[in-house]
Amino acid sequence: MAEINRNRRNVRGDIVFVFALALACYVVWLVRDVLVLLYVSALFAVMFAPVVQSVSTVHVGRWRPFKGIAVLVLPVVAVGVILAFGFFALPPVARDLQEFSKEMPARTPILLEKLNHIPFADHIDAGDLDSRIQGFASSAASYLLVSIKNWAGALFSIIMGFILTIYFILEGDHAYRWFLSFFPPKSRARLDLTLQRAEVRMGKWLLGQGSLMLVLGLTSTIVYLSLHIRYAYALGALTGLLNVIPIIGAAVCIALTLLVAAIDSWGRVIGVAIFYAIYLQVENSFLVPRIMKSRVGLPGLAILVALLIGSAVAGVVGALVSVPTAVLVAELVNEYLVNKSPA
Repeated sequence: MAEINRNRRNVRGDIVFVFALALACYVVWLVRDVLVLLYVSALFAVMFAPVVQSVSTVHVGRWRPFKGIAVLVLPVVAVGVILAFGFFALPPVARDLQEFSKEMPARTPILLEKLNHIPFADHIDAGDLDSRIQGFASSAASYLLVSIKNWAGALFSIIMGFILTIYFILEGDHAYRWFLSFFPPKSRARLDLTLQRAEVRMGKWLLGQGSLMLVLGLTSTIVYLSLHIRYAYALGALTGLLNVIPIIGAAVCIALTLLVAAIDSWGRVIGVAIFYAIYLQVENSFLVPRIMKSRVGLPGLAILVALLIGSAVAGVVGALVSVPTAVLVAELVNEYLVNKSPA
């Protein structure tokens, strides 16, 4: 009889555990965006913590900035970059848009005249064309309103992520110790060492990637200015900034720059193409082996797979943190899953 009661309690406990697990998975699914934001903020805090610690060790006379003041370097640098970008990059774009809006009424008849010379264009009803244009304009206006709403949500997420990153830098040690407290003491030390090795590799990746971004941004800006490409400063800054995303960032930069160069002349398109062809060879054969050597320690296939998975899970943000996440996963797999042969 006691055995039967014990079995019943075990079955009841298993059922309760399954329902609790299902409820926990459902709650995680509901707050998945918040969890992704927390993970990305914590990851950025881990990568930028060495920068804050280096700034906190600087001293001017007897004055030493403590960690709370040193962390202000991040927002100051971010605001400075945004102001510099707006000062150098936005005026040419605004000027061209203003000129385009002024010339649009004069160019519209010329555009319609060119459309009349297209084969079978005489079968198009002008009234139907006008109604389609009005419908397209209304759809574009609706899409613009939706885009503004989406951009507002994205801006709020960026601001919250930035604030969370600062809090993780300031109070991350407490959260980290609290996380380790869930593991037994014997396993805790091993996990702590593994995560510390991953943190060191992430910091080295950030330093190497920042160097590559700076080199590409400066060289591309100089080349764009020498070729008289429109919006040279804006395109140069975006080229360096988007290089933080492997493969996709470079592809977007190449496509965007070639499109802008094609507005003026095909000679500039050829010049941009030649520059990228030469730079990619120099980066892959000279810069990456020397700057990133022993920093990431991941093969190219692993980086590509991590990029695809990260972009599929969280879009641009996922692609942005794909390589640091791959470094973390590689350290955990190497420590707990790889069967190491005895020395």
